[in-house]
Amino acid sequence: MPVATVNFTPVPALAGGLLIGIAAAALLFLNGRLAGISGIVAGLFEPAGETSAEGRSVRGTFVAGLIAGGAVLLVAWPAAFEAIDPAPATVLRFALAGLIVGFGSRLGGGCTSGHGVCGLSRRSVRSLAATLTFMAAAIAVVLVRLHLPGWVR
Repeated sequence: MPVATVNFTPVPALAGGLLIGIAAAALLFLNGRLAGISGIVAGLFEPAGETSAEGRSVRGTFVAGLIAGGAVLLVAWPAAFEAIDPAPATVLRFALAGLIVGFGSRLGGGCTSGHGVCGLSRRSVRSLAATLTFMAAAIAVVLVRLHLPGWVR
């Protein structure tokens, strides 16, 4: 089985990283909130008394901005959404992946954006441990998916 080719794209990666950092810093400085996406989304579904109307508005606006940003990118640069070796995209596969990510975010006390962007910038040891775990798991999945014949194909 041939190994997938990876296109190294440092400029778009740097631009994306800068935008994520700016968004996280803006949310922290302007609203005093961390940009952990799992926590922001979870706050949208909390019972009425636990999150204020203003808090829901900020959370909803942030999530809407994430979705709108993806939609703008899809229109402006559709090639950004092409995968090297795409697996069949089905609703069941997306739903299962979403449940697994949601479970992992709750189990780990936050998601990759919360720990990797916000936690590390605040020098959190817990976030360092979580980010190292995320990265190790991601590397293992890529190795299995792309380099071991017959696995997950």
